[in-house]
Amino acid sequence: MHTYVKTMALVAAFVTTLTCAAKTVEVASPDNRLVVKISEEGGALSYVVNYDGQAMLTKSRLGFVAEFGDFSKGLTIDSSTISRVDNEFDLDRIKTAHVHYVANELKAYVHNNIGSYVVTFSVSDNDVAFRYEVPRQNRGERGCIRMMKEQTTFNFSDNTTTFLCPQSDAMIGWKRSKPSYEEEYALDAPLTAKSKFGHGYTFPCLFKVGEVGWVLVSETGVDSRYCASHLSDYASEGYELAFAMQEENNGNGTAEPAFALPGVTPWRTITVGKTLAPIVETTAAWNTVRPLYSTDNKYVYGKGTWSWILWQDNSINYDDQVAFIDLAAAMGYSYTLVDCAWDINIGHERMKQLADYARSKGVKLFVWYSSSGYWNDIVQSPINIMDRAITRKAEMKWLKEIGAAGIKVDFFAGDKQETLRLYEDILSDANDNGLMVIFHGCTLPRGWERMYPNYVGSEAVLASENLIFEQHFCDVFGTNAMLHPFVRNAVGCMEFGGCFMNKYMHRSNAKGNVRRTSDVFELATTILFQNPIQNFALAPNNLTDAPKICMDFLRSVPTTWDETRFIDGYPGKYIVLARKSGGKWYVAIANGTDKELSINTMNLPFADKELVDCYSDDKAGKPTFAEVKYKKNAKLRVAPLSGVVYVGK
Repeated sequence: MHTYVKTMALVAAFVTTLTCAAKTVEVASPDNRLVVKISEEGGALSYVVNYDGQAMLTKSRLGFVAEFGDFSKGLTIDSSTISRVDNEFDLDRIKTAHVHYVANELKAYVHNNIGSYVVTFSVSDNDVAFRYEVPRQNRGERGCIRMMKEQTTFNFSDNTTTFLCPQSDAMIGWKRSKPSYEEEYALDAPLTAKSKFGHGYTFPCLFKVGEVGWVLVSETGVDSRYCASHLSDYASEGYELAFAMQEENNGNGTAEPAFALPGVTPWRTITVGKTLAPIVETTAAWNTVRPLYSTDNKYVYGKGTWSWILWQDNSINYDDQVAFIDLAAAMGYSYTLVDCAWDINIGHERMKQLADYARSKGVKLFVWYSSSGYWNDIVQSPINIMDRAITRKAEMKWLKEIGAAGIKVDFFAGDKQETLRLYEDILSDANDNGLMVIFHGCTLPRGWERMYPNYVGSEAVLASENLIFEQHFCDVFGTNAMLHPFVRNAVGCMEFGGCFMNKYMHRSNAKGNVRRTSDVFELATTILFQNPIQNFALAPNNLTDAPKICMDFLRSVPTTWDETRFIDGYPGKYIVLARKSGGKWYVAIANGTDKELSINTMNLPFADKELVDCYSDDKAGKPTFAEVKYKKNAKLRVAPLSGVVYVGK
């Protein structure tokens, strides 16, 4: 046995060691229902995942290819250890404020004629996380690795259907700024369906395994030491883990990540359940990662206004921003987001005046920047600041001086390690200046809420501006909204920028694209879409033309949650979701279909005949409010593209 194997084995809480002749090792969850088995056959490694004796993932490959050799062939399992993991942590920016992670962790020590590594699987009751741990090679002489390809696959039985978002072509879209995780999902598609662009699918990826259950695949712990990955199109051995495309970032930077040895790859996560509850409630993105730096700053989360979503580019002027600061103050909101071109239309000197005015109203500013430098054609300014340490640090010092709360950085368009390093550098420098960070036109967050204390959200979804751009997206919003709690928002904060009270997607509220969803459906999304900073799509006219009961709700709804509980639903169709904040339950019920639904209220987190606030639509589609006695086993009829919201007392 190698020396590093002996050293690592000593830290196990309890250890099971196999002989060098072993070909199969396995680990079960603490409740013994979820089992992962690793096998070596013909020098190749594979794994399977079973739940209650049913195959959730069938035989799938393990291994990788480095620039100095192939670590997927000629392998032997030398030994393995199993240790107990029992961690607790508090995190105020995710779907639950306190996480208690209990798992059994298997380490399989393998080698071939090139070198050695460890495959680690951490298995809790519904979540699997695994990664490769690579020591220094060639008796410690080789201290770095370039990962040319991971051979990792995810394989499913033939009766599996999928809920997947295609990875777009590189260098397409607005000013050649894709991919940005903003494509439309294909729902309940066959396992073998080809992706729209031929590049596979972005994380997270949801699978329905026949009538057996559900599987959500993603990754976490991706930082400056690796690239972000996605899944290939389905092939005979399943979906392969795929790196960024070389064409991304206008060809700048390598597609293959590199890191120092000893080192580790990111965690790939697999969440399984017979129902969708483990999928919606999972904390897999945060269970196995750790904070990368500490902070002395006190970051305060809450709600904000922003003019751009309805009033667009022409609103980025001093007077209109004052109007939205006044709106924030009237709503009791903490923030106003000043969007693109403020440097031209307002200027740095008057931005300080604007920040002073906001402060006098109890409001702070978030300020927009483009990330762009040398990899796309974005002209929205400020540009060429956030991509360079010298300019970035000077700008952040100024933002701190004027009392800004944070920044929103847009148009990244790539998953290469070079781009992941930029995300991390922006976050670290921002924290040094007490600034929170929202990313837009960006990649999926991968455990970042726990890794970076000033990270407060990412877009990485077909978000609210698309409702302004095309009527089509208004027409399908009900379907898309019913996906996010099951897929995108299940693994990380989602800065959607929604909840419209305007009927028309225009400054005048008299023309433009037409909103199809009801007012109460929109209220429901404030609970369904989780992000600690929520910039709602309100406008000053809503103070007088929107229903008072809706505006009062939007004043009081929280943006951080103590607990999340899935009640019922189906991706793309409907959902019943409960979130708890400050001891009070908020229940969102939304119907994204074109048919009336009958929903049973049996499992809502209220006692029978408990008095609750109820927001619902009347027969004419107008919002109503009443204090009602909750009925534990009632049948609730929900109209198409409508919703119901319950709030406990």
